[in-house]
Amino acid sequence: MKVKTLLFLLLFTGVYAQNQADADKLVEEGIVLHDKGDYEGAIKIYDNALSLDKDNLFALIEKSLTLNSIKKFDEVITISKHAIATHPNSGLENIYVNYGNALDHLNKTEEALKIYEEGIRKFPDYYQLYFNKGICYANLNNSSEAISCFQRSLAINPKHPGSLNAIGILESNSNRIPAVLAFSRFLIVEPQTNRSKKNFENLKGLLMKGVTQTGEKAITINIDSSTLPDSTGVKKENDFSSTDLILSITASLDFDKKNIKKTEVENFIRKIEVICASLDEGKKENQGFYWNFLAPYFIEMKNKKLIEPFAYIAYVDAETDDVVKWHKKNQNKLDDFYEWSKNYKWGFK
Repeated sequence: MKVKTLLFLLLFTGVYAQNQADADKLVEEGIVLHDKGDYEGAIKIYDNALSLDKDNLFALIEKSLTLNSIKKFDEVITISKHAIATHPNSGLENIYVNYGNALDHLNKTEEALKIYEEGIRKFPDYYQLYFNKGICYANLNNSSEAISCFQRSLAINPKHPGSLNAIGILESNSNRIPAVLAFSRFLIVEPQTNRSKKNFENLKGLLMKGVTQTGEKAITINIDSSTLPDSTGVKKENDFSSTDLILSITASLDFDKKNIKKTEVENFIRKIEVICASLDEGKKENQGFYWNFLAPYFIEMKNKKLIEPFAYIAYVDAETDDVVKWHKKNQNKLDDFYEWSKNYKWGFK
């Protein structure tokens, strides 16, 4: 009897393993269809996989993602609940992301936040949970909480363009220098996309914010009072008032006769160099996420004399003659920059 039971268990285990392997193979086929935009075809493949292995987590995750893409949010919620019930302890990071997204799209934002928080408790090192939680807070017009989430996402994954994009957008009106740093870093990790083109224009606008030429020899500098140093002398977190003021003065020099004939990239380099030098000078007396996490990257960029290649990476979509020529002649400088950036040791300094 024991021998028969053992044989049965071995047979059952073998069949289950084969079903799982076959289901996983089908899911891979479904992903190809999803990537081609054939969402209905992908869902049919995922359903075939689930008919072989009804609780296959790979299939549940990918089906929930595809259903999100075609706005079948109620079905995403049903699948997510099933996946969490059948796989309570592992592999659910993206299920929680898809689940929360579905709730958020149904305007159940508070419920979505609870799902993200549950996911974060189980998977505290998964950046996408923080990022999507930040999107929820942004939808609630709670910029402070949203920024905190995007900062946490970026601390976990410094290469995440979505978090950099969000920080750049949300900080643009209230804290210009962090927005400049975020958009600059974005152009490094996601060059030559539609978003990079938009963020390049955002970056250029921030660098010249408040500076206008009002006459042949007259420049007007408008400085937001909120960016001025605190009259009490008390340093706040993420205070970049000194750097902000220096940038405005430096930007006005674009109209000086010694700079007006320079290329746009050359004047960009000058402004970034001044920003980085100011960050270097102020690093010991300031604190906050941007000072401790983003600023050191740009300070090291300056110290290693890598601002020039960064500038031409930022300007790659401009496709002006000087930019095209530089890229053709300086591949070694680009290689050196990307090698440095890839190996940069991120952390709080």
